Amino acid sequence: MKKLLFVIFAFAASSPLAAQLYHPGEVLEYRVSYRAKMFPNTEAGAVEVRTSETERDGREYYLVEAVGRTLPTYRWFYNLKDTYKIWVDPATLRTEYFESDLHESDYTFQSYFDYDWDNSVVHTRWRRRQNPYSEKELALTPESMDAISLFFNMRTAAADDFREGEPRLLRMVLQDTVRSIRYRFLGREVKKIRNIGKFNTLKFDCQLGTTEGYSFTDGTVFTIWISDDENKIPLYIESPVRVGSINAYISAYRNLKYPLTSLIK
Repeated sequence: MKKLLFVIFAFAASSPLAAQLYHPGEVLEYRVSYRAKMFPNTEAGAVEVRTSETERDGREYYLVEAVGRTLPTYRWFYNLKDTYKIWVDPATLRTEYFESDLHESDYTFQSYFDYDWDNSVVHTRWRRRQNPYSEKELALTPESMDAISLFFNMRTAAADDFREGEPRLLRMVLQDTVRSIRYRFLGREVKKIRNIGKFNTLKFDCQLGTTEGYSFTDGTVFTIWISDDENKIPLYIESPVRVGSINAYISAYRNLKYPLTSLIK
């Protein structure tokens, strides 16, 4: 469950400098499931990504909130509620603040990022439980972002920008390091989404590096299908585990900015 929450929020595609798509009122909902030979489709969690407008310190922002929860049936076994938020300047479309608040059974974790784009640094602080905060300052490049910002960065990239089979890299800011994401465009594919229908999609395979360098030998691996239209919505995500795979698929969407022309009727 935790792994798929991370994957949903971590994927970005081409052109890191493109303007992100933030549309107040948009809501994307996902279901997370585990699949194996003995468990053909066990739904265990849900994720919601919601965009709105808000004020902070007297300034207007786009606010994106992403919340993941285990379903009520499984909370007795593993009670997870992870919340991620970003505040985006509507003028520059750059994220200025990020925070996460994770509650996973007895484990809690909080982190906060303050971006200083003028000086190309990000100030991070984090803690587990009620321990004192650790702090660090990390160097930024234009394509370095937190996971939620990366999720939205892919959404204005044109399909013609992708070259089939060509590997590319992006960088994701974490609490005390910056990690690389390597991805490849695998081509177009018609993908069936449970309870919704068939979509024309763009298919990618992705791998998260294990360090600040380019070691991808044992990082998180996943495949993602996104809608082949102007919305570029992640529709289906699959990540292998030791036995079986973890999957996430879109279960509902509201107030999209563009028509969902990728849906095949």
